[in-house]
Amino acid sequence: MIRTAKLALVAAALSTTALSPLALAAPAPAQPAATASIAVPPIVYQQRVLANGMKVFTSRDTSTPNVSVQVWYGVGSKDDPQGRSGFAHLFEHLMFKATRNMPNETVDRLTEDVGGFNNASTWDDFTNYYEVVPANHLERLIWAEADRLKSLVIDEAVFASERDVVKEELRQRVLADPYGRFFALSIPQQSFAVHPYQRPGIGSIEELDAATVDDVRAFHRTYYRPDNAALIIVGNFDQTKLDAMIDKYFGSLTTPAGAIPKVTAVEPARTGPKTVNTYGPNVPLPALAITWLAPAAADKDAPALAVLDAILTAGKSSRLYDSLVYDQKIAQSVFSSAPNNAQPGLFYVGAIMAGGKTVAQGEAALRAQVARVRDGLVTPAELAEAKAGLLADAVRRREEIDGRGFAIGYALQTEGDAAAANSSLAKLQAVTAADIQRVARQYLADDRRTVINYLPEKDRPAGEKDATPPIPKVASVKYDGPITTLAPEAEREKPPAVAAPVPAVMPTPAEKTLANGLRVIVAKSSELPLITSTLTVKGGASSDPAGLAGTSSLTSELLTEGTATRSATQVARETEALGANLAAGSGWEAASLTLSVTANNADPAMAIMADVAQNPAFKTEELDRVRAETLDGLSVAFQRPGSLASFATSPVLYAGSAYGHVAGGTPGSLPKIKREDLAKTHAAYWRPDNAVLVVTGNLSPEAGFALAEKAFGGWKKPATPPPAPPAAPTGYQPRNVVIDLPGTGQAAVVLAKPAITRADPSYYQGVVANTVLGVGFSSRLNQEIRIKRGLSYGAGSSLTPQGQFGGFSARVQTKNPSAGEVISLTRAELSRLANEPASVGELAARKSVLVGGFGRDLGTSEGLAGILGNLAVYGVPLTEIQSYAAKVEAVTPEQVQAFAKAKLDPTQMSVIVAGDAKAMGEALAKVAPNATVIPAAKLDLDAPGLTQ
Repeated sequence: MIRTAKLALVAAALSTTALSPLALAAPAPAQPAATASIAVPPIVYQQRVLANGMKVFTSRDTSTPNVSVQVWYGVGSKDDPQGRSGFAHLFEHLMFKATRNMPNETVDRLTEDVGGFNNASTWDDFTNYYEVVPANHLERLIWAEADRLKSLVIDEAVFASERDVVKEELRQRVLADPYGRFFALSIPQQSFAVHPYQRPGIGSIEELDAATVDDVRAFHRTYYRPDNAALIIVGNFDQTKLDAMIDKYFGSLTTPAGAIPKVTAVEPARTGPKTVNTYGPNVPLPALAITWLAPAAADKDAPALAVLDAILTAGKSSRLYDSLVYDQKIAQSVFSSAPNNAQPGLFYVGAIMAGGKTVAQGEAALRAQVARVRDGLVTPAELAEAKAGLLADAVRRREEIDGRGFAIGYALQTEGDAAAANSSLAKLQAVTAADIQRVARQYLADDRRTVINYLPEKDRPAGEKDATPPIPKVASVKYDGPITTLAPEAEREKPPAVAAPVPAVMPTPAEKTLANGLRVIVAKSSELPLITSTLTVKGGASSDPAGLAGTSSLTSELLTEGTATRSATQVARETEALGANLAAGSGWEAASLTLSVTANNADPAMAIMADVAQNPAFKTEELDRVRAETLDGLSVAFQRPGSLASFATSPVLYAGSAYGHVAGGTPGSLPKIKREDLAKTHAAYWRPDNAVLVVTGNLSPEAGFALAEKAFGGWKKPATPPPAPPAAPTGYQPRNVVIDLPGTGQAAVVLAKPAITRADPSYYQGVVANTVLGVGFSSRLNQEIRIKRGLSYGAGSSLTPQGQFGGFSARVQTKNPSAGEVISLTRAELSRLANEPASVGELAARKSVLVGGFGRDLGTSEGLAGILGNLAVYGVPLTEIQSYAAKVEAVTPEQVQAFAKAKLDPTQMSVIVAGDAKAMGEALAKVAPNATVIPAAKLDLDAPGLTQ
């Protein structure tokens, strides 16, 4: 897994002439926030080992109505057979298909259809499968996991279908993304000479095509066995009953004879520096990474390297961001990664360069920062800040039961000991500045670096050979073991009965309005020591001045880039020293500022949040820097078909209205925005009587109100009223648009039209109808396009009712030649939704998706804050939390059908496709006649016709 970070930091001091015009007098200089140490609650669990070698970990939490069931297998991408990279990942997909007792997609029926979810992920060293369901479905999930371990069906039809899906995932994540090849292929392939960590986890089209069903069956027999698995269960259960279930379903499984193959390859030490150039199509900005060989995750030096990683790139005050992005302005983004593998892996740093900058500049700057760590000690403040961030992140991950299960499994698979989920945090806290310097000197020597440059294909010198290692040609194996088939229905073992439901405890919001008009809502979300505070103001992108798309977005982003008394650097350092996350953003009808912090540091963090909201400086140099970063980001997004299609949607649907532009701005509009535009937007909309403050977490209403009063009670209300919202868009006419991006690996297909507002009486009918159509793995679009035909990694739809307007869109990414077919399939499903009532069973399942997801969101501080904030902005009573499930359940099949017929007519939908037009062929022209074809290089998102 590769962790990247796109950060934003400014470090200049604030001059007296750059004060916000909103301030009547300069506030006193802010004092650095007092920090309190962060305590991460340990995960309390029991463990045992079954007679067949399966490890079992259980952690009980009676505060939730749910349970997470996870199975972690000790097989990952490093175990892929030679010439079959991507095999472990392919098998992850196959495990969701049939078993002897379960037809295809039964796991979805047992999870998603009852209000839960399922997923899986493949890493270098392991593959994990995880579900969250209502606790009364626990036994069914244990039965299902045991069944797919002991009796998975692997046949030609399933193998071929899922292989096609994996190819589409590869095209979407690797081939259609301008940096997909860099992260998925170039970095691992060029960093290792011998170890199979070199091979891409997602594989290649050629190796997937070379595989046979015998290869897959042999892989399953080799690695999917009880003694190579760990069962992890976290949530609300009775321990005695759970132990009996585990013994019943897993205890009877037998362990095959023979040892599990282990990777014994040892990567040789590097003997000197190396630089390699790699290339890709549609690369807007050059990139590079510098890698070193590093120890395994369990090594005694791993904690120090993890803290070093945080010092380099975690947060706005990190060293690489401060130097390359803020100070020198030569990088659009920076990233780094500490070793996280079970066997010795990598430490690396890297950057995507800014427009007009070179990889040579990036290499010099990165090497200088690494040398700085080797040559001198990090400061006590940097050390404390890095640790605070790492510990606070651990608290956030443990807010959800599946996050706690993941911590146990990850520690087990990477460090060989589940107890490391708790003990590793103490090791992080014990890291010293001397430790960091020592590991930097030991592992990050300048003469053992490998520099990997990633450049546009057009820059490849004539005759330069491809540096990608050749794909080995390997014959398939001959499988001679048992083959499982789906049993006749009468002979299948039935799933266990569902137990009595565990009632959920609903949060009870409390609210009051401060004297300045600020509405404050407080609600308790859990017992975890975490606080989320969200300040939302009405306005958003719909308030952007004509021709200045992105003004609200830039206003929000600049809030955290310096105040009247804190420079941007001070905002970042003080916030991150508290282990807090502080971020701002803008939607169409509202903008928000959100703080996440551990409870012990809530008071000083709220003080910073209030300063940022009330006293932004909007320094011209900060605007120039953030704007340049945003434009560089757009140059990257313009090479992603999915982003291009999304950008074009609003201008197509809402042309001529306040909603008919790109919310985040365009290459044409952003350079026109001045500091005065931001200040005017802030003065008009960021005011207490136009805002809602939601505080959630482990706190009482009284404590929340006290925090709000202390931080925001002095915020002055202007004498004039807030602006009225703009008029709703009118005059929609459907049109077809094709954006031609030659050489991209996929096409993005969007069918969209205007739809209902949040206040529409058919709101719940619409939400249910959309869920039937395109929300979740078992939705109709995903079934038709992914499951049945393997044309996409995922297909879905969204309904976005807002205050003044609303929209509907169905979105799919597929290989370019399939774009026309996907449009036809989407239209057919829209027509079927209107012409045929959904069955009672299907409707019940899709309602469960809504109710279950809503309930899980209520259980986290961030999710609860988001729900309450949306209700408040749209004027919906907060009691909607209690009535949501009943309103969803009351929707009838006839209402779903009527909504689809009235609001989702496919003949009234615009079609927007971004991809390689030449590769799409004539099939697209037949289903999207009279389409306007626009070369991506000539796309003008500010022009009425989208073209220059």
